[in-house]
Amino acid sequence: MSLVDTRFDQMFPVLDAAHLEAAKRFASGPLQHFKSGDLVYDVGTRNAPAWLVLEGSLEIVRRDGLHRESSVISLSAGQFSGEVSQLSGHGTIAAGHAGLDGCGALPFDAAHIRALMVGSAELGEIMMRAFILRRVALIQEGGAGSLLIGHPHAPDLLRIQGFLSRNGYPYTVLNVEDDEQARAAVERFGVLETELPLMICPNGALLKRPSDAEAGACLGITPELDPDKIYDVAVVGAGPAGLAAAVYGASEGLSMIVLDQRAFGGQAGASARIENYLGFPTGISGQALAGRAFNQAQKFGAEIAIPLEVAKLDCGGASSALFTLDIAGNKAIKAKTVIVASGARYRRPAIANLSDFDNNGVSYWASPIEAKLCEGEEVALIGGGNSAGQAVVFLAPKVKHLHLSVRGKGLEATMSRYLIDRIKALPNVTIYTGSEVVALSGDSQGLASATFRDRATGKDKTYPLRHLFLFIGADPNADWLKGCVETDGKGFVITGDKFAADAGRAPMVLETSMPGVFAIGDVRAGSTKRVGAAIGEGAAVVAQIHQVLGLDAEAAMAEKKRA
Repeated sequence: MSLVDTRFDQMFPVLDAAHLEAAKRFASGPLQHFKSGDLVYDVGTRNAPAWLVLEGSLEIVRRDGLHRESSVISLSAGQFSGEVSQLSGHGTIAAGHAGLDGCGALPFDAAHIRALMVGSAELGEIMMRAFILRRVALIQEGGAGSLLIGHPHAPDLLRIQGFLSRNGYPYTVLNVEDDEQARAAVERFGVLETELPLMICPNGALLKRPSDAEAGACLGITPELDPDKIYDVAVVGAGPAGLAAAVYGASEGLSMIVLDQRAFGGQAGASARIENYLGFPTGISGQALAGRAFNQAQKFGAEIAIPLEVAKLDCGGASSALFTLDIAGNKAIKAKTVIVASGARYRRPAIANLSDFDNNGVSYWASPIEAKLCEGEEVALIGGGNSAGQAVVFLAPKVKHLHLSVRGKGLEATMSRYLIDRIKALPNVTIYTGSEVVALSGDSQGLASATFRDRATGKDKTYPLRHLFLFIGADPNADWLKGCVETDGKGFVITGDKFAADAGRAPMVLETSMPGVFAIGDVRAGSTKRVGAAIGEGAAVVAQIHQVLGLDAEAAMAEKKRA
């Protein structure tokens, strides 16, 4: 049964009289009337309000890139429109038209929705649950979002699929090799083979082989930055640490912006199942955990900007100076403090032609997209950490055989016991210790084989493989901080040590050598590389930032009195 069948009442609740009266207090405008058939809001509209229907009906439809529409529901009096896009002002996924008998409804823009959710806990819970379930249903049921047209194993198609999936946006893939509609679209738009994949956004915009940034802009995911706005805190990285900081900071009244160049969730967001996170005894997928934190941060008013890459931090000046973050594409934002939560990236082995097989046989995460591609085949996975173990447990039931290779003598030193026991119980997993991949070869379809070396004997052995997963340790994402903060020998950011210049106070525990710049999560030297630890640091850093901002305010007041 579909989500609509099992949770219809939660997806489309009818507010009772008490809830209606409570909701009216938070409306962002007066009652508006629409004639039958009038467009209330369209697919892709930014900053479209949610509408609380009081009279008549509101017809909600979903639409794909070829302008094919299908009905979602007819909302009647006491029901409200919208899904998670309404929390942030991002482009809408569905459209709304006034019903046959017209429509009278109250608007609720993003700020007033957030005020309602905070001011009325019970009503806020009803709306938040409905918003989340509606987005999930749009993803699961299809018929909404973008159309992706291309070759199913093409690296760029897989990249865009991953980008949309990680950010929770619906899409449909059409195989240009055997789908008549796909071929007709390619011919109609005059698309060359080298311009595939083709992305047709719900608003009809056509993108040829788009970058993640272009796809995000077309869908209305990426917000429009205000260069004159000064944030209390800019967070770089939307993994568990960064999202935790956003939730705690925004809920305590700090103006927050979170930037990430790919998707929310970080490495944890790609984990198929996290089973040792407190409060989830049956486990939770990394994307589900990150998605909840993402929505929670938006509920409290944090701005989240994806996909935007921070190219450089301009950190010149004293502790009271503003920091400028230079964004790729000649954009910039200013903030009083900065949280470095940019995490770490999986290390790439020193193989000359490795980049030739990125998304073309070699993957650095194991999502349902990769699992579907390698279903029923033999695959290899390199790595001995918890992320590698979670990927093995996720992939093994779907593949013919999985070869797990680790450089060390075993898994005990680097992987949690519950994962080791589960892997050893899998009948189609073979573990190779003291082994590393040293060469790759391919053909017209992508990766064809991988050569492994026994580190003790130096002997090489080549296996025919179409899919290789690399989880071999992590390097810090800290290049954008060069010249600003102190790092250790491996490039991880040092905190709580000393300031590079005299600031008249000692640094906070999570503060870097630059006053006002903090580091949390995997990018921080000495941090515990666990989701729970990252979230804890995200909460702790907010308290320290409050102290720093308070100290700066006191110093400014003292200077004003002296003047």
